[in-house]
Amino acid sequence: MPRAAGSLLLVVAAGVGGIGAAGPVAGPAPARPLDQVVPAPERVRPGGSPYTLTSATRILADGASRTDTREARRIGSYLAGLLRPSTGYALPVTEPKGDRDARDGIRLRLGTGDRSLGTEGYRLESGRRGVTITAREPAGLFHGVQTLRQLLPAPVEKRSTQRVRWTVAGGTITDTPRYAYRGAMLDVSRHFLTVDQVKLYIDQLALYKINTLHLHLSDDQGWRIAVDSWPRLATYGGSTQVGGGPGGYYTKAQYRDLVAYATSRHLEVIPEIDMPGHTNAALASYAELNCDGVAPPLYTGTSVGFSSLCVPKEVTYDFVDDVVRELAALTPGRYLHIGGDEAHATSHADYVAFMDRAQAAVRKYGKTVAGWHQITGATPAAGAVAQYWGYDATGSAERAQVAAAAKKGTRLVLSPADRVYLDMKYDRSTPLGQSWAGYTEVDRSYDWDPGTYLAGAGVPESAVLGIEAPLWTETIATSDQVEYMAFPRLLGVAELGWSPAASHDWDTYKLRLAAQGPRMTALGIDYYRSPLVPWPAG
Repeated sequence: MPRAAGSLLLVVAAGVGGIGAAGPVAGPAPARPLDQVVPAPERVRPGGSPYTLTSATRILADGASRTDTREARRIGSYLAGLLRPSTGYALPVTEPKGDRDARDGIRLRLGTGDRSLGTEGYRLESGRRGVTITAREPAGLFHGVQTLRQLLPAPVEKRSTQRVRWTVAGGTITDTPRYAYRGAMLDVSRHFLTVDQVKLYIDQLALYKINTLHLHLSDDQGWRIAVDSWPRLATYGGSTQVGGGPGGYYTKAQYRDLVAYATSRHLEVIPEIDMPGHTNAALASYAELNCDGVAPPLYTGTSVGFSSLCVPKEVTYDFVDDVVRELAALTPGRYLHIGGDEAHATSHADYVAFMDRAQAAVRKYGKTVAGWHQITGATPAAGAVAQYWGYDATGSAERAQVAAAAKKGTRLVLSPADRVYLDMKYDRSTPLGQSWAGYTEVDRSYDWDPGTYLAGAGVPESAVLGIEAPLWTETIATSDQVEYMAFPRLLGVAELGWSPAASHDWDTYKLRLAAQGPRMTALGIDYYRSPLVPWPAG
């Protein structure tokens, strides 16, 4: 895959100078302006002296309570782990001793009484003596740290010492998200991705303030989570993938580890078990789940809509209850996604009957129902979230069905396929992906408004919980391929979810996006160099 600019460009474009850990470098350049980050901050007030990290810089963590202080120290240790390799500085993490001490270095303050910051907002203040990030809740402090990362030169992301002046521009950022739900979905069913591969994606998502990871854990081609009461789901149903490769699945311990890792990056994991369709891996594993009692062979193709659980059989609901119970016990987050899309092999009456019972199981085990927007064709449970994946060609009747559910209280997560399906090709020449929803260049993925997207169908903006970018893996098998299809479009999705609608402008965004090129390169992200973006030369 094409890669972005080389390491020499990183040093020049980032603006180097002064004394770094590896010795002096020439040619000082101004610090990155406070508003030149992605997602765009809510409010920026530039001015005052910049702050430059040195070998004497400390990370000072404190909070309004001992619990807040412990959490601030944890985030401080995470920040130190990011900065130490490239700066070469010790960056000790400690608590401030007295007012004078509190102003020196990078200060992380948690538990402020400023309600305007909400659960994810933060305030970043930079001046000659240091940088202070303040938040009410840990997620906000963590998001502020991501902004600080982007304000430092791109080589800060390198894992070896760089000769760079580490300067942060002076001024204040006050920042809160537009939407509470800012997600990315990763399909590990069509092609299995290991724990380490998913963790890498989590780290990449966190940099851009994505706060939800939706894991598509089951489909026709593979079942990816261990279920003790139905063990063949994983050991047999998870044994293959698209093209006939070896497949794989997560043990319960591995899944818990993934969830804990995501939580440490302030992402909530939403597991999905797709049903009643997209279930061939389950049907192949247990013959009794089929109406004729005959298990079909494992499936390694890419067709959809041909499989269905047997709705009239009571064993089907034993299966659903067991799977939901075990998965809910593993998942501390609020939601459990039950799919519900492309159930073409299930009659409408059976679909409605099945969804009534599947949703009841989710609620029984203390979770909120999430599903693809086809669940609005049944009776969505109270508080349910419907994920809309329609696109420009979606018929008015289907949109009206979604709108009717929204008006009755069903909340919507928007994932229009021709805008934010990250497996859609960029253009005709893209070597990966699909094109059934059309080609989706970087500008098309960015240039729409979630608040008004379904207004023509009668969906009120208040019904929109947020936005999510799914990445289906029929043609994608490696981390490099994930990165090439996700980046840079994922940055636009992150901005649509976080930044104020008034800041939305392609012409200014593409310049900020271009400036992310060296940072993605420093991180080793194999991104698509869209010809619509003025990437730095090199």
